[in-house]
Amino acid sequence: MTYNYNFFDELEKFGDAPAVETECKIISYSQLVNMAENLTRDIFSRALVFLVCKNEPEAIAGYIGCIRKRAVPVLINSTIDKDLFNSLKNLYRPNYILCPENFNDGEYKLSLENKSPHEIFNDLAILLTTSGSTGSPKFVRQSYKNIQANTHSICEYLKISRNDKAITTMPMSYTYGLSIIQTHLFSGATIFTTEKNFFNRDFWQIMRDKKINTFGAVPYTYEMLDKLRFLKMNLPDLKYITQAGGHLNKDLQNKFARGFHEQNKKFIVMYGAAEATARMSYIPSEYALNKIGSIGIAIPGGRFEIIDDDQNIITAPNLSGELVYYGDNVTLGYAQCLEDLAKNDENKGRLLTGDIAKFDEDGFFYIEGRKKRFLKIFGNRVNLAELEEILKARGYECACTGVDDHLKIYMTDKTKLTTVIETAESVTHLNRAAFEAVYIEKIPRNDAGKILYSELV
Repeated sequence: MTYNYNFFDELEKFGDAPAVETECKIISYSQLVNMAENLTRDIFSRALVFLVCKNEPEAIAGYIGCIRKRAVPVLINSTIDKDLFNSLKNLYRPNYILCPENFNDGEYKLSLENKSPHEIFNDLAILLTTSGSTGSPKFVRQSYKNIQANTHSICEYLKISRNDKAITTMPMSYTYGLSIIQTHLFSGATIFTTEKNFFNRDFWQIMRDKKINTFGAVPYTYEMLDKLRFLKMNLPDLKYITQAGGHLNKDLQNKFARGFHEQNKKFIVMYGAAEATARMSYIPSEYALNKIGSIGIAIPGGRFEIIDDDQNIITAPNLSGELVYYGDNVTLGYAQCLEDLAKNDENKGRLLTGDIAKFDEDGFFYIEGRKKRFLKIFGNRVNLAELEEILKARGYECACTGVDDHLKIYMTDKTKLTTVIETAESVTHLNRAAFEAVYIEKIPRNDAGKILYSELV
């Protein structure tokens, strides 16, 4: 496959077709391109741009404009803590910042921050955060090839067409949310942008009135959808929904797969990571009921291997090892400072996922656990080590552990059990329901001073 650097260069071909819709207006592809050019007119090629994102047309236009000009946008959620944002700005020294006024409602403004061009690898397209909203300086370096390869693949297996209309259900700065936007625009489909969520009654009225036929969600939101009796809702235009962003428990996966099957609609479970641009696998809808608990098969153009502790490839089914992925969507590597933007492709199309997995006799893969200390909290990946460091820097002696959607913070100070949750909520912008503070007399450590997480239950 041949990859063009500017994979949004052909958006004009969709002309007056609706590209982005809101409750107040419809923006055609031609208008979206004009908006993109106006927002980024003054940006020079290969500039580094901090793009502060909300789910609204201006953010999408800013992103498209950066890509078309071969500037490198750093996608940052508008809810980021201002101190953390300033820390990132000092570390990366962006040439421009493109954001809504005061990070809130208002017109998007472009400000020049630094005229000096940076040394940036020729194929670097965007930077996406690896750790949700904690403001970590660590970003994934995604290339033009990565994005185009993954976009083509997702469009192929989801069969996205011009007749599709998706609605935003997660931040644009999150790899899953961004991939939904990119794939639909690439296909000439429509994106309905909103900051409303599943708990807002207006959201469901929009679904009906605007004839939305698809959306994506993470495991936590599927739990909420279940409580909202989603499968009983009257949504005649809904064609399919997707799930990624972590492991959905088998009972819910079975319930949604069965419910959608009865309605002659599709429920598609997927698996991915920012390090793989977005998606690595999916369960074809015809197997949704037969492969409960699976992450499915590799996407078109990708493949999996399972390796043991000695790096040997496991060829027999039902034997566990680390999941390794190969594909053109495997990203270039990480950046933790401005100088890292000059690095070339460090991964060479191979990604050690850090997940322990196995495959069955039919070649479907199943995740059994994680090698590293990451949790998925409401679809956001949280690095426990980074969160610990942030909390310790703010005066909390603690240790973090837990399971997906439930993070435990072990504290040696009883008086700070409430405030540590408030701080964690503020830093991550995740609901406090995700956190539990637990008093412990002494944090267990080995002789080298390393915390014994296995003793924290």
